[in-house]
Amino acid sequence: MSQKYFVNEIQKVIEKIEQTQTENIQKAAELCADTIGKGKLVHLFGSGHSVLPIQDVFPRYGGVVGFHPLMDPRLMWSNVIGPGGARELLWIERQEGYIQNFLQSFTFQEGEVMIVYSHGGLNAAPIEAAMYAKERGLKVIAITSGENHQKAKANHSSGNKLGDVADILIDNCCPLEDSLVPIPTYPQKVGASSTVATITISQAIVSETAKRLQEMDHKMYIFVSPNVNEIPKDYMHQVYANYTELVRKNKN
Repeated sequence: MSQKYFVNEIQKVIEKIEQTQTENIQKAAELCADTIGKGKLVHLFGSGHSVLPIQDVFPRYGGVVGFHPLMDPRLMWSNVIGPGGARELLWIERQEGYIQNFLQSFTFQEGEVMIVYSHGGLNAAPIEAAMYAKERGLKVIAITSGENHQKAKANHSSGNKLGDVADILIDNCCPLEDSLVPIPTYPQKVGASSTVATITISQAIVSETAKRLQEMDHKMYIFVSPNVNEIPKDYMHQVYANYTELVRKNKN
């Protein structure tokens, strides 16, 4: 059954992440904890489906204040065709020079971190976001397909692929084509893997970051489910207030 095949294959991806990427995930968490512990931000950037792990990091139940999502609605589809559609988005994220127009609205400080997501690692938007961050003294963590990084040919005018710009490259351990399940008589596979993989990596980073922050005696504000009865009723107001204060402070 294709259902069972997908489950088996995605489990292999997760196992490979644990077997081969633990060291880099630990290094990424160390950078994130050091940054948040100093009252600075860990910025998150992705386009297309690579926005999904960003949304899953913060604001999300279990998410820690200090992670700062950077989401451009022009690089997220709200429709399949027409305004906000996938074709338009794909065109924009491939255009060199666009992303600085989005990122210039934010303040980045030397010593902060930017996590950049892109399965392919070839489009202009993620590459230029990483380059923009590096030029401003940020550390860059790339979460991408290692197979794509090794085998695909760079098409950006800089000659870079996303992994070339990163201080830490975390392989999502997904195949070059992303999808896992072959269908008889069709050359295309189905069952995409990279979203599951990148969210797994992201939550591993968040979990390890939180543990390190606790060991540093950093007071964390954690986005929490309303089903948790042990917290004060006004706790989420404190979370939003702390996030707002942190973002405002880092605009100066």
